[in-house]
Amino acid sequence: MRVIESSELIINEDGSIFHLHLLPEQLADIVILVGDPGRVEMVASYFENVECCVESREFRTVTGTYKGCRMSVISTGIGTDNIDIVMTELDALANIDFATRTVKPEHRTLTVLRLGTSGALQPDIEIGEPVFARSSVGFDGLLNYYAGRNDVCDLEIEKAFVEHTGWNPQLPAPYFIDASTKLWEHFRDYTTEGITIAAPGFYGPQGRWVRCQPADPKLNEKIEAFRYEGRRITNYEMESSALAGLAALMGHRGGTICCIIAQRINKNANTDYKPFVRQMIEMALDRLAEF
Repeated sequence: MRVIESSELIINEDGSIFHLHLLPEQLADIVILVGDPGRVEMVASYFENVECCVESREFRTVTGTYKGCRMSVISTGIGTDNIDIVMTELDALANIDFATRTVKPEHRTLTVLRLGTSGALQPDIEIGEPVFARSSVGFDGLLNYYAGRNDVCDLEIEKAFVEHTGWNPQLPAPYFIDASTKLWEHFRDYTTEGITIAAPGFYGPQGRWVRCQPADPKLNEKIEAFRYEGRRITNYEMESSALAGLAALMGHRGGTICCIIAQRINKNANTDYKPFVRQMIEMALDRLAEF
């Protein structure tokens, strides 16, 4: 049995996991991820009671109950690199015995749902619309560092996408990964089905041009035009691919719902989007309480 070295899994002196500063007993089986630490309070304001509040760097956690269902809400900050930290440490909290530094004999499956904001890449997707990333496209390259990547990804659509876009080989190889089928089926009647791109940046990697011109100014046009078996790419954000990919590799249920706050095709955005986010949160809490 492999013993995980202290340099591979860092445990704080109080017995908590290194970045999140959580103890195993503070983690619920249902986990909501948000980017903004301030949004943790928005979600937790719906809880009937709160067990704990833990804060470390950009990672803020509140565990409590909603309609009798125990949940944790955690902020991740921005980017797939932070999702790599959060998902690995959540899995460790669930499935590693901290005393022996070994994998527990019985696997604990977490349900991890990210609630985020996003920009639409199709003209008919409206601001305020909740899009479920049934599939995610990783422009970040993170999953390519893990063994088993090809076993969980859709290699055929990857090939078609690379050929369609004339993908620059200097960029990380894109990967296509599906969200949990069980989560998608549970939310499909309440959201729009999407293929969501997770970009490794907000500006150039999403085709925005402020002062530094993107390497391929036509990339978003190619993405908008891409079709595969009747499906299309719907929106940009920055975390969904790592969440879905690591959840699949670790044996958890992972998915992302994003509220559309910008229309990249029509080139307009809504900075007063909190009412839409609140509607998404209320819908997600109600559905998760019934999961």
